[in-house]
Amino acid sequence: MAASILSIGTAVPAARVSQTAARDVFAAQPGLSRITQRLIHAAFDASAIDYRNTVLSDLVAFATGDDVRTDSGMPLAGDGGRILAPTTGARNDAYIRLAPGLFAEAAAQALDEADVAPDEITHVVTVSCTGMFAPGPDFRLVKDLRLPRTVERYHIGFMGCAAALPGLRAAARICAAQPDAVVLVAAAELCTLHIRSSDDPQQVVAASVFADGAAAAVVSAKPRGGSPRLELDRFGTALTSEGESEMVWTIGDEGFDMVLTAEVPRIIGREIREAVGSFLGADTPDVWAVHPGGRSILDRVETGLDLDPAALEASRSVLRNQGNMSSATILFILRDLLHDDALPLGAQIAALAFGPGLTVESALLTRTSTAAA
Repeated sequence: MAASILSIGTAVPAARVSQTAARDVFAAQPGLSRITQRLIHAAFDASAIDYRNTVLSDLVAFATGDDVRTDSGMPLAGDGGRILAPTTGARNDAYIRLAPGLFAEAAAQALDEADVAPDEITHVVTVSCTGMFAPGPDFRLVKDLRLPRTVERYHIGFMGCAAALPGLRAAARICAAQPDAVVLVAAAELCTLHIRSSDDPQQVVAASVFADGAAAAVVSAKPRGGSPRLELDRFGTALTSEGESEMVWTIGDEGFDMVLTAEVPRIIGREIREAVGSFLGADTPDVWAVHPGGRSILDRVETGLDLDPAALEASRSVLRNQGNMSSATILFILRDLLHDDALPLGAQIAALAFGPGLTVESALLTRTSTAAA
């Protein structure tokens, strides 16, 4: 039996902000030119995002007037709502404090929904690019969920928004080599730790789309019950012919610097048909799970592949309600499809995610159940 996703758990910080409230905070920062203020309004309003969750509850409290506090230990809102500029060290310290809890919450939910006991887990694969420490999230998951001390651990870091699909691919490879394996794949990103007030268009775009969240999947080839699962049929990866400098994630003195230029959607639009065509071959997916790096990326994928608008509804829904949570986002979309009773057993799902490089990661999944296998 091929490896399958048995369950997917998700978790988000308590603080939640509307896109309009976040826009108004950023546009009101001192020292911004009118051109930058117009750019902020345009970027936030065109994002197709309604709400996002963040660990920066102090900023949300100022933006909304709601006193929802989960202290990050890194104040970002100063007097009058002025956005502060913490050092990279302070931002990473907040990641160390807050990310493990989200990893554990999403993973515990996934274990519960799969009816898998912690002592059944044989391997852990963690995914993140918004902070780093050692011993890292993989170690913390073993401790926090009381997994066996003999669990094999792997961490995929700094592969950006596409990294959850390589995480699932690693789990599938492990299950192929060890048929009795039960793999926990967990992705958590605290993207908003790195936002700042800026007149740089790239930082404005980043502030307009990124959010915080975590998701975890239990992957195994062992048959379990009759609940729906997502069989992992095959994976693909491709580098576009250009884009190495268009999507970049580096470490600066005031946080991690995300470059996401306007060329990214255009490159994807030009090259997506070739990249996906060579991966899919003769298969025609029933629905698509596409990482919503932004509304324009989804639009370019839809146009480039001649898709019916309904094919990307799950992706657009997650973007609208959660924003771009980097690597965790594709798992939120797959969770929705896993539990979508309108999607029949046997339906094929094509998953796509885009990372620095520009890299296109692909997966083909089938919604099925053990009873139907």
